[in-house]
Amino acid sequence: MMNTPKVAVVILNWNGIKFLRDFLPYVLASTWPNLDIVVGDNASTDGSVAFLQGMYPQIRIIENKENYGFTGGYNRVLAQVEADYYILLNSDVEVQPGWIEPVIALMESDDAIAAAAPKILAYHQKTHFEHAGAAGGFIDKFGYPFCRGRIFYEIEEDKGQYDNTCEVFWATGAAMFVKKKYWDEAGGFDESFFAHMEEIDLCWRLKNMGYKVMYCAESTVYHVGGGTLNSENPFKTYLNFRNNLLLLKNNLPAWRAFWVINLRFWMDLLALVRFMMEGKRKDAWAVSRAHQNFVRQLFKSNVKSQKSKVAWGKSQTGMYYRSIVWDFFFGKKHRFTELEVEKVKS
Repeated sequence: MMNTPKVAVVILNWNGIKFLRDFLPYVLASTWPNLDIVVGDNASTDGSVAFLQGMYPQIRIIENKENYGFTGGYNRVLAQVEADYYILLNSDVEVQPGWIEPVIALMESDDAIAAAAPKILAYHQKTHFEHAGAAGGFIDKFGYPFCRGRIFYEIEEDKGQYDNTCEVFWATGAAMFVKKKYWDEAGGFDESFFAHMEEIDLCWRLKNMGYKVMYCAESTVYHVGGGTLNSENPFKTYLNFRNNLLLLKNNLPAWRAFWVINLRFWMDLLALVRFMMEGKRKDAWAVSRAHQNFVRQLFKSNVKSQKSKVAWGKSQTGMYYRSIVWDFFFGKKHRFTELEVEKVKS
């Protein structure tokens, strides 16, 4: 098919031979006719590369010299991949044969759509949404991300309540579709993130540049989650708190970032105290280290950040103009359908 866009499914691997063994066959069964499958390896030591070379010689392998994290790893691998569309796919995701077609059809329908994601359900509980992306990502006015189908630790059962395709604020990095031309224009991931929330940063940058991010309800994938860093890992706590502050610094204009980040420092302090009261001293220390690292980076110049801020506010669909923390913990609103949806910019 001469007019069929070239799509490259790109899986970034680091010591994930188990997931490659379990889930690569599903990716290979994809029915998109103009498809490349690429595995980028972040200097794995578990025999992943030898396994791929022996079992799947048809798959292209791009080897990084060291573990550059999710951000640096993908930036280096995608610089060597030619396609109209990239699909950044976690190695612990189970896909179905026709999973690509609906998302590409949606993105082809509007040149302003830069990125999109399918419905993300939990691999081990396929009736429920998965934490990483659920039915599309949103963000509140203080920078707290959440999803249709998942707010903080509350995970909803999929009963078809979010079966409408719509514009959102961010698409999950577990299964992110992105047009190559906009990936290049935005400059890819910000490598200072290393891992976690880098996809939100990229999507916010794209939206500030005037493009759209979509959720496609017609495609579903199943995500294991926590394959590299589980939720109990203090390093993940560190990355989440540090990167959330970087997210605000990168994408808000200075006047707005100043007061939001100041308020977030106090809100994070409450989280630190809560960790201490729960006996999670390593997590409490991780919050402290996150703040220290952020302050050290505060005045570093960032080309991607400056590009994002030039047209701030150009497309803010998916931003929730209330506090999701207040509404969840004090307002007892644990489902997206319970929120004041008129406060979600559309």
